[in-house]
Amino acid sequence: MRSLRRVFRAVRWYVRELTDESAYDRYVAHVRKDHPQAPVPTRRAFERMRTERQEEDPRQGFRCC
Repeated sequence: MRSLRRVFRAVRWYVRELTDESAYDRYVAHVRKDHPQAPVPTRRAFERMRTERQEEDPRQGFRCC
């Protein structure tokens, strides 16, 4: 049972990293560590900020839809 849990956690971690689902968690940890007085944005605000940054940067390509 313990090894099954370990495998499940490893697969979950891999999928979250592959899909970049963990980006918000990393950002929150960064803000809390390096900027403790700054407010932590909601996940929705973070995704909006991230999308706007990607669309403004020509090196990121463009969104077709």
